Amino acid sequence: MYREWAPDSLVAGRVACVWSNEATTVTTMGTPQLVVPDGCVDLVWGPGGAQVAGPDTGPKTVWMSPGDRYVGIRFSPGAAGGVFGVPLDSLRDLRVPLSELESLRELSELTPLTGVTDAVQRVLALRMRTTPGPDPAASAIAEALLAGRSVREVAWDLGLGERQLLRRCLRAFGYGPKTLQRVVRFQRALRLARRGIAAAEVAAASGYADQAHMANEVRRLAGVPLGRLIGRSADGY
Repeated sequence: MYREWAPDSLVAGRVACVWSNEATTVTTMGTPQLVVPDGCVDLVWGPGGAQVAGPDTGPKTVWMSPGDRYVGIRFSPGAAGGVFGVPLDSLRDLRVPLSELESLRELSELTPLTGVTDAVQRVLALRMRTTPGPDPAASAIAEALLAGRSVREVAWDLGLGERQLLRRCLRAFGYGPKTLQRVVRFQRALRLARRGIAAAEVAAASGYADQAHMANEVRRLAGVPLGRLIGRSADGY
C-alpha cells in the first residue's frame, strides 16, 4: 500500500513529500512496481538498506515481496541543491547507498520504521542551512521548457548561453534541458490523463506534436503505454 504525506515545515518547499510503500495486499506482494521519471531525487530506506535514488531518464522496476516496506523522502525537482554533497548528474539513473555519500552517511544506519522520517528531516534541515541552496532559476527553467520554449529561447530569456543553461540544469536536475523538457512534459501528460481527459486533448495540452508523438515519448520514458500507467485501456491510450 502506497501512501504519501506532507513534509515537516523544516524542509517544506524543497521536499515534495514523505512516502511509504508496503507489501501488505495481493496487489503489491511479489509483483513489480514501476518507477518512472519525475525529475525528483529520493532518499529511500528499504530491504536493501538506505540509498539515494538519482534522477531517472527511463523506467525502473522494483520487486516487492511479502512484508517488504520502503520509506522515502522525495525532493522537489531542482530543489536538492548541495544536500547530497555530489553533483546530481553523477547520480543520474543510479541507486547509490547512503554509506557511500559522506554528507549523509549518518542516515545509512536508519531502518524504515516509525519515526525514521522525523530523524531524517532534522538532519536534512541542518544540511540545507549549511550547503548551497537550489538554483533560484530552476523553477523558471522547468516551467519555460514545459510551456514549449526551445532550449535556445529559455537560455536567451535568462540571459545565459546554451552551455551555461546546460551546466545549470545538470546541477539543479541531474540532466540537461532537453531531457528535462521530456520529463516534465511526460509528467504533465500523466497528471492530465489521470483526471480522465481524452488522449488527444492530453497530447495537445502537454505540448506534444500529436497523439502519436506522445505515445512514443511515453513508451521511451516509461516502457509501457500511458493507458497502462493510469489503469485504462480505452480512449486512445
